[in-house]
Amino acid sequence: MPACPETERFAALLRSLKNRSGLSYEALAKKTGTAGSTLHRYCRGTSVPQDYGSVHRFATACGATPDELRTLHRQWALADAARTEPGTGTGTGTEADADVVEGVEGVEVVDLVDSDGAEEPEAVEPGAAEPKAVEVGPVRPVRQGRFRLDQFRQGRFRVVVIGAVVLTLGVSAWALTTDHPSSGSSGGGSTADGRLLFSAACQPVVAMGQHDTCVGEVQRLLHAKGADIDVDSDFGPQTLRRVTAFQVYSGLQPNGVVGDATKKALYTSNVRMTVWPPAKVRQHIRAVFTDAPDAAVAIADCQSFLDPLHILPNTNGTRNWGLFQISDLRLRELGGTPRQALDPEWNIRAAQRLWSKKRDFHDWPNCERAVKGAATTAPAR
Repeated sequence: MPACPETERFAALLRSLKNRSGLSYEALAKKTGTAGSTLHRYCRGTSVPQDYGSVHRFATACGATPDELRTLHRQWALADAARTEPGTGTGTGTEADADVVEGVEGVEVVDLVDSDGAEEPEAVEPGAAEPKAVEVGPVRPVRQGRFRLDQFRQGRFRVVVIGAVVLTLGVSAWALTTDHPSSGSSGGGSTADGRLLFSAACQPVVAMGQHDTCVGEVQRLLHAKGADIDVDSDFGPQTLRRVTAFQVYSGLQPNGVVGDATKKALYTSNVRMTVWPPAKVRQHIRAVFTDAPDAAVAIADCQSFLDPLHILPNTNGTRNWGLFQISDLRLRELGGTPRQALDPEWNIRAAQRLWSKKRDFHDWPNCERAVKGAATTAPAR
């Protein structure tokens, strides 16, 4: 049966990027760590990835612009929500238990698996959404309840509704509950005191999808604190990651949006966000993974592009952190915190602990091809 319109539009965007890049599926597989046959299914519209991480790696490898990445993320979210909607005919999902979205009361999503049975990595980018931030009134409590799969089949609830809720609440609900003033104040700032983010020119929440001078101010402040970030006034995936990392460093709720608490911290905190350059990252990974240095470097490159502050949120509300994209689940098992996971020294050694359990890289299944590629190109010792 043909793919639903959302899936076909998503696939068409992927095909356009691939054709423009001039790269083969085999070349893209090596760059992204995703099997070429899987990428082919995505481009044909016969399969929709469970998470956005593999999509982002594919688009980046094809040279996508920030605007294209935002458009692609929105279309992926729609295709992901629609793939199990009755009557779409996509055949690109299987049933699973519903999990409550962390940080958004009463909202749940269904965790799905690709039709080929392969487990996609947990990373998704960016967050749950990319809509422009708008000023919203107080959030009313939402009655909690679980959306049952049998109810989906009976037509009582539709996955697309959940997708819309996640898209609209993902970047704003957390901001309103954790990064918004309890009183009517705006942090004591004014146009006169030079703090642009607190002036009438800026919205109460600066978030993904905005492109204006207020975003430029956020980027300028982050850059002044040592963050590797382009000051282009475009709130895209790079800015999302850097804002989230800054919030972790500052002890704030890492929701990826800039509300009053984050604005104030940007102006007043002494946080420094300087990170290791790629050469130092490679050197330290090799020193820690003495038995598999080339494969370990390939895994980190596949997962985070060797960026110690790489953060990807997942559709179920969790996140993956740092060089080896250690998930919240693994962090709990390792007794770590997001702040530790953004420390390259801790992240590398934590990844080595995971590797040492079975002396393989089973925790990073989507980068299997990257490991094989490293093995074939490693110099003889």
